[in-house]
Amino acid sequence: MGRLFGTDGVRGLANDSLSPELALRIAGAAAQVLGTEVRSGRRNVAVVGRDPRASGEMLEAAVTAGLTAAGMDVLPVGVLPTPAVAYLTALYDASLGVMISASHNPMPDNGIKIFAAGGHKLEDAVEDRIEAKATSGDFTRPTGAGIGRVLGASGSRQPGFDMPDQFSVGGTHERYIEHLTEVTGRDLNGLTVVVDCAHGAASEVGPAAYREAGAQVIAINAEPDGLNINDGVGSTHIEQVQRAVREHGADLGLAHDGDADRCLAVDADGNPVDGDAIMAILALGMHEAGTLAESTLVATVMSNLGLHIAMRAAGITVRTTGVGDRYVLEELRSGGYTLGGEQSGHVVFPGFGTTGDGILTGLQLMARMSATGKPLAELANVVQKVPQVLVNVPVLDKAAVTADTGILEAVRAAEVLLGDTGRILLRPSGTEQLVRVMVEATDNDQAQKLADDLAKLVAAV
Repeated sequence: MGRLFGTDGVRGLANDSLSPELALRIAGAAAQVLGTEVRSGRRNVAVVGRDPRASGEMLEAAVTAGLTAAGMDVLPVGVLPTPAVAYLTALYDASLGVMISASHNPMPDNGIKIFAAGGHKLEDAVEDRIEAKATSGDFTRPTGAGIGRVLGASGSRQPGFDMPDQFSVGGTHERYIEHLTEVTGRDLNGLTVVVDCAHGAASEVGPAAYREAGAQVIAINAEPDGLNINDGVGSTHIEQVQRAVREHGADLGLAHDGDADRCLAVDADGNPVDGDAIMAILALGMHEAGTLAESTLVATVMSNLGLHIAMRAAGITVRTTGVGDRYVLEELRSGGYTLGGEQSGHVVFPGFGTTGDGILTGLQLMARMSATGKPLAELANVVQKVPQVLVNVPVLDKAAVTADTGILEAVRAAEVLLGDTGRILLRPSGTEQLVRVMVEATDNDQAQKLADDLAKLVAAV
């Protein structure tokens, strides 16, 4: 069996590879690894949230059972974005947080993301310890008063835990919205935004936060029924928000994924504005304000060469990491930097949160528009993209592909052909059974041909 944890937690087909039994074991193991000591003179507490996909209800019950069986109390916060769960984990000084979501994956999938105290993503070594306990089942099960409780349930209030007198999911939603608007202010009057919520975790709090910040909001795909999350909508299908922006004459559109840890945008004409352009816009603003630490932006190897060129021209250094916001976060924390992210729309502001936050990104982008008085198209024009082709190839064995001698030789030959005018990246997905083939070249036809040729080789392995 391969490693349980991918680049963003544990994911799989819900009630199949990601079964309730596995969820229970993972939660119990996490409780024992991350909650080994009674903290601040009180019992250990875990914050648990989820996106609205139907299997989340089942997995939330299993995770809650695993945590309480290991002696940890559970604070359920209901349907909220991933960054909200991370924020509340820190706010309530909880021992850990659990988000049940498969992010942008289709509805039948689901996943388990675990945050350590402070709302931080786990290091590989900690994930390995949790995985070892989960697979062996080697953890203590308390009895009697040692069993965890579900906070907010009748008779389950624990002394020493700072939560509202009348705990409610609405209370946690309001705290998160208040946090977002405290960061960005409430000065977005005059901006009209279309928000595609992907029928996901942002369906309630996303539009509410943008309205609280002063924007006029047109929400689309904000009616989750448990089955329609990411179904042809959201950040992986921006066609709907493009069309809606043009129909309503809005200033911009924003598209979130299922758990709202990412944000992509479109300008007033419906043209896409991806994570690279968003990071460039925000980096330039922070650089002008003197808040871009070390004049440095952190991005991944998937960011377009155009971003590097634009930042170099502005006197901003780009530090590059592997793919996955966890690696961006590690670099941000180790270097004390203040902005980083991915082309896919994960943008991280370490001063305000511990993980990518799509709603916060949207608010910051609109705040930059408001501060400069410039339309999004003009702001985004700073990045002149080098043609980039990305082909996702379904495979049976990702490791076999990346170790295949014939494919490696083909990649080297293509790199020689491109020289300094482009680059090639062959990367197994950390969340899906795919290998991603990315080719950049100054000539788009050449990039497409090289990507297609390599994709055919990958598919044949």
